[in-house]
Amino acid sequence: MLKVVKIGGNVVDAPEKLSAFLHDFAALPGEKILVHGGGKVATTISRSLGIETQMIGGRRVTDERTLEVVTMVYAGGINKRIVAALQAEGCNAIGLCGADARFILSHRRSPEPVDYGFVGDPDGINTELVELLTGAGYTLVVAPITSDGKGTLLNTNADTVAQTVATGLAAAGVEVELVYCFEKQGVLRDIQDEDSVVPEITERDFERLKADGVVDGGMLPKLENAFRAIDGGVKRVVICSAERIASPGYGGTTLRKA
Repeated sequence: MLKVVKIGGNVVDAPEKLSAFLHDFAALPGEKILVHGGGKVATTISRSLGIETQMIGGRRVTDERTLEVVTMVYAGGINKRIVAALQAEGCNAIGLCGADARFILSHRRSPEPVDYGFVGDPDGINTELVELLTGAGYTLVVAPITSDGKGTLLNTNADTVAQTVATGLAAAGVEVELVYCFEKQGVLRDIQDEDSVVPEITERDFERLKADGVVDGGMLPKLENAFRAIDGGVKRVVICSAERIASPGYGGTTLRKA
C-alpha cells in the first residue's frame, strides 16, 4: 500500500523533531510520498523584507510579494533541506511542487466571500508522473505550491495537497493510506490533555464533535480533508503524532466512513 504522509509546520519548525521524523520516515517500507507544510519561516522572512503578513481566520493572505516569499521558502529552502536529509538517511528522495510536470493543477480561489489572493484549490494530479517516479524508486517530497497551468503559481493548503494526492492515486486504482502527522498525539477531546486522544472518528462523530466545540480551528480542515479522502477511495486515514510514524498502526486517531 502506498503511503501519503503529511508533516505539519510545527514539526518543520523544530529541527530535532524534524530530523527524528525524517529518520523514521526514511525507514518506512514500500512506496511513499511526503507532503510538507511551511512552518513559520515564511512569516519570519516576510517580516525581514518589510512585507506585512495578513491573516484572516487563521489563513494567510497571499499577495504577489508574499507569493514570491512562500514559493522561495516552501518549494525552495524547506523542500530541499528535507530532500537532502532524506538522502542522508538512504532514502532516494526527489523534491517537487505542483508546478513541476503539471503535478498538481489548481484554480485560484474565488475572492468571494473572502479574497485570499494567490491561493489555489486543487483540481487533480498527474498520476502518470507519480507512477513513473515511484516506479523508478524515488520518494516524492511535495511542497504546497501549485499552478493553474497558465503560468500562475498558487499557495495551497498542505493538508489539501496531501488529500488531493491520495485521492488522485486512489481514483487511478492505487491502494493508498493517508497519514497526517503533527505535534499532537491525535484528535484530542481536551486540547490541554495529551492523553485525551479520540481513537476513532466516523463522519457522524465528526458532526457531533464540531457541534460540541471539541473540534475547531486548524483541526477542522484537517478532518474535512480526511473524510474527503475516505469518500474518494483512500483505504485508511490516520491523524497522529510525528513521533509515532514508525509505530505499528501509528496510534492516534483513525477516521472511518461509518
